[in-house]
Amino acid sequence: MFSVLSYGRLVARAVLGGLSQTDPRAGGGGGGDYGLVTAGCGFGKDFRKGLLKKGACYGDDACFVARHRSADVLGVADGVGGWRDYGVDPSQFSGTLMRTCERLVKEGRFVPSNPIGILTTSYCELLQNKVPLLGSSTACIVVLDRTSHRLHTANLGDSGFLVVRGGEVVHRSDEQQHYFNTPFQLSIAPPEAEGVILSDSPDAADSTSFDVQLGDIILTATDGLFDNMPDYMILQELKKLKNSNYESIQQTARSIAEQAHELAYDPNYMSPFAQFACDNGLNVRGGKPDDITVLLSIVAEYTD
Repeated sequence: MFSVLSYGRLVARAVLGGLSQTDPRAGGGGGGDYGLVTAGCGFGKDFRKGLLKKGACYGDDACFVARHRSADVLGVADGVGGWRDYGVDPSQFSGTLMRTCERLVKEGRFVPSNPIGILTTSYCELLQNKVPLLGSSTACIVVLDRTSHRLHTANLGDSGFLVVRGGEVVHRSDEQQHYFNTPFQLSIAPPEAEGVILSDSPDAADSTSFDVQLGDIILTATDGLFDNMPDYMILQELKKLKNSNYESIQQTARSIAEQAHELAYDPNYMSPFAQFACDNGLNVRGGKPDDITVLLSIVAEYTD
């Protein structure tokens, strides 16, 4: 299984599921820098539990967690599996996209308030490769500005994020679909297929910015999670997160990923994906077998 930990020393003084330190009822506070304590887990679609490819990939999914002095940044991407029919490994595109984003952050080549810029620069680098890297991918980038305590996000397609406070979802990404099961995506196609292969601009990503509080829980994941677990199930699992140490976060991330993985192969389960399919006139039941990547973060006080 894959696990990651944000850099630096982080101290979470909020009580999970209760009042955050920035809540007036909790006595104020929260004037210093913030950071993210992040752990992750995932499963490839092919049942090889916890098999992690080079570059933080589960199956065709990819992810990264990076730290810069100004911000903590993380991202997930889901390679479009249809490319396999043309002899292309879909994980190469998503994995390279995320590794490039990670490098840009570590080099300081980004502005915390502009996560679309991270995605745009990374995608442009892929376009400029001498040997074209063919493929397509969705992408979601989440940036916590340490000083301003604001979360800046960019989401293209059907990966996404939730922000949970006091046991309730207070922010979430909007899914972007051209039509059923066809999400917005970045693509690089061979010259003869340009204009035929679906391709969206990074600028088409949905972008949001909002303040966060100490103790806020941020869950960032590919569609393999959201297509198999509705919000109420995710919130039930997050209630088990009783303290903010890394081991507890990792255990909860693993529990969420494992439950989604089990539901994905349950033929009798009416998954969110199956419900969406029925809403579009299709007779579908059961989970949706898919790669699953989960990054679970808690907003905490940061000291370098």
